[in-house]
Amino acid sequence: MNSLLTGSLAAAAACALLLGGSAAAVAAPSDRPEPAAPLFATVTTDNETPALYDDDEGGNAVGDDPAIWVHPGDTDASLVIVTAKEGGLRVYDLADDELQSLPATAAPRADGAVGRYNNVDIAYGIEFGGERVDVAVVSDRYNDQLRFFTIDPVGADAATPLVEVTAPEQAFLFSPDRATVDEEHTAYGLAVWQPKGGAASVVVTQEGAPMLATARIVEVAGGLGYTDVATTEIPSSFPLPDGTTWTPCNEPGIGPQLEGVTVDQRSGVLYAGQEDVGLWRVQLPFGSDEPKLIDRVKDFGIHDAYDPETEECEPVDPEATGFGGSVLEADAEGVDLYYGPRGTGYLIVSSQGDDTFAVYQRQGSNRLIGSFRVDGVDGADEINGSDGLAVTNRPVGDYQQGLLVTHDEPETGADVADGRDATNFSYVAWDDIAAALGLTVSTAAGNDPRFG
Repeated sequence: MNSLLTGSLAAAAACALLLGGSAAAVAAPSDRPEPAAPLFATVTTDNETPALYDDDEGGNAVGDDPAIWVHPGDTDASLVIVTAKEGGLRVYDLADDELQSLPATAAPRADGAVGRYNNVDIAYGIEFGGERVDVAVVSDRYNDQLRFFTIDPVGADAATPLVEVTAPEQAFLFSPDRATVDEEHTAYGLAVWQPKGGAASVVVTQEGAPMLATARIVEVAGGLGYTDVATTEIPSSFPLPDGTTWTPCNEPGIGPQLEGVTVDQRSGVLYAGQEDVGLWRVQLPFGSDEPKLIDRVKDFGIHDAYDPETEECEPVDPEATGFGGSVLEADAEGVDLYYGPRGTGYLIVSSQGDDTFAVYQRQGSNRLIGSFRVDGVDGADEINGSDGLAVTNRPVGDYQQGLLVTHDEPETGADVADGRDATNFSYVAWDDIAAALGLTVSTAAGNDPRFG
């Protein structure tokens, strides 16, 4: 866990994009074989959570990232847990009813600030207080740390499904001191990693920088905390076939950040969405292998210039075509895995720029299968600008063949108050997605090692 990606390895990764495992620079368009057109489909949802409002009346709640907690025996009691940034956390049942609203509180530290909860994931069977408990792990941007919430084992039937158990005085993940934390280049995206026979850890991304960290979950001082923080940097500049080097354009001082992350619990492969670049595959622990860029956003390689007056990036050459992929429209955001049998399954990535979701094979070189969008029916609206997502192959409630939950911004349903910035989360049946794209459905617990 303490091993770092060496400088030579980082340099090698920056100089060669390892697409699908083949060591090669980005191919020029004329050199690429013409791929088969990816599949595209539209699915529907009629189930969405109540709107969250980013204003004083709504508690400055902005939906961002969901997680699905699967009850071990009663699928109807499973939970959907979501972050609302300054609005804290919300807990919903499978009929989209709110069960609990937890405000963002001050971190338990001498210099603790009221939190901003960005991403969430679930750790199953963590040893705590002499028992095994399931835990919602949350990134707190305003304190550059992790927060921990135990999940009541009865789930949706509990009076208070979540209770915070964060240990006091946890270390900053990316910052040397509180003054640096206040610059807000802090803990951002998050995924739990539970290797078989190993300690549970958390992978965290950094806002405004191409950085990743891992930290091991530990019980300390009557709560849950973390130790053994290790960091690595993902490439942020890329040599192109035309002899130039491309660096994604951002405002000064901001690097091409990553947010959406997930870990294949069986193989230890981390999948990470670098918002302006594409989708990475990184073997854990850091330094085990070179990172591989397995797909690129559509405008990859198009040189932009930052305009300080408009605070926007504009193409230097409006006619440039770049060297991008076919489905990801920046930002590449939420990432999660649908676990199939014998190492198969699907990797789902939200393409925020065009309101769609890309689907790749879990196995092999993560071949692109296609993409889909989600339309609303029966009073629900379509999915716009999705950030975080979560998917499970397990039966949960009425979703007996699996469930995808995705963020929706802006929420534009008929019941949204006029003039207010609204977000929420939508539930999509996995079997609808599978039927639309010809995917496999397998609800076996053993597909996901956390349940097998």
